Amino acid sequence: MIRTAPPFRADHVGSILRSGPLKEARIRRQSGAIGAAELKAVEDAEIIKIIRKQEEAGLKGVTDGEYRRAFWQIDFLENLDGVESYKGERTVKFQGPQPKPVLLRVTGKLGGFTGHPMIEHFRFVKEHTGRTPKMTIPSPSSLHFRYGRESISAAIYPDMAEFYHDLGLAYRKAIAAFAEAGCRYLQIDEVNLAYLCDPALRDQVRARGDDPDAMVSDYADLINSAISEAPDDMTVSMHLCRGNFRSTHVASGGYDPVADVLFNRIGVHGYFMEYDSARAGGFEPLRLLPKGKTVVLGLVTTKTGGLESKDELKRRIGEAAKFAPLDQLALSPQCGFASTEEGNSLAEAEMWAKLRLCVDVARDVWGGV
Repeated sequence: MIRTAPPFRADHVGSILRSGPLKEARIRRQSGAIGAAELKAVEDAEIIKIIRKQEEAGLKGVTDGEYRRAFWQIDFLENLDGVESYKGERTVKFQGPQPKPVLLRVTGKLGGFTGHPMIEHFRFVKEHTGRTPKMTIPSPSSLHFRYGRESISAAIYPDMAEFYHDLGLAYRKAIAAFAEAGCRYLQIDEVNLAYLCDPALRDQVRARGDDPDAMVSDYADLINSAISEAPDDMTVSMHLCRGNFRSTHVASGGYDPVADVLFNRIGVHGYFMEYDSARAGGFEPLRLLPKGKTVVLGLVTTKTGGLESKDELKRRIGEAAKFAPLDQLALSPQCGFASTEEGNSLAEAEMWAKLRLCVDVARDVWGGV
């Protein structure tokens, strides 16, 4: 049951704790002590190091750790035509410290695509690994969920259907550019469908005038539009979680409210699903997983440094296999280790131990990674 195509039996979501030299270089860049070229040189060197460490850990899918980003989503979205970032008050709150107050808004038409810096970011990874390079980008729903209608100028988009159409078109063009650069493993980070499993957040979006059930349907159509022209040989996976900032979270609730749409309407090949705590609910929704799709069980937490027991991980994989065939399952950490540049509350050595653990358990369970 060894997999030669992604998602792999042992995989990971993508972001990696920022290294000391990278953090120092970012501080120096912000103070004006070094220029953009000097920062890039440090990023390049540190990314090559973590590529080697991923390879040494036994991972087949390799990322740049999101080392060139401050946020998992904002750095991508603010570089789309018609989108800008600004400082403002967050409406979706974490259960603890809050990220920097950087928000997004739509200031122009979205359908165009005049290029994106992350195309070169992907090329760099591809050039420096013999494994499968994976690109991670935020779901297009990330431009809507946190902000709602407020962030979308009615003068530009009086009709929200046109907004969704153009956003899907912009993503199609971006994905085509990644494909042209050689990307064949793309991950869409879709936290918002998981947020819509939380009764409190469903109430919050109702209070601003949105229908949470309609949003689930709209987001499914939007994602399908975004990936509709991806090459046949590109694997598109989706990552779901309930918030990840300095080891805190936003939402709670099992996948039941969205599972049918998630598995049977959205045309991705695999799902990275958070399952490291009771906040994610049980494995019962996996019964709806159709043939041909893979669920990567996020059983290893990135929020704390303690190493999980191999036996416990195997037991939980066995529980999941009661609802979906073992051959359609895989293993990973539940989220990235640094969804923002601040990173989660664990040490680098603990992070690498968790990634090696995923590889070791996958070999025991499936005979390989």
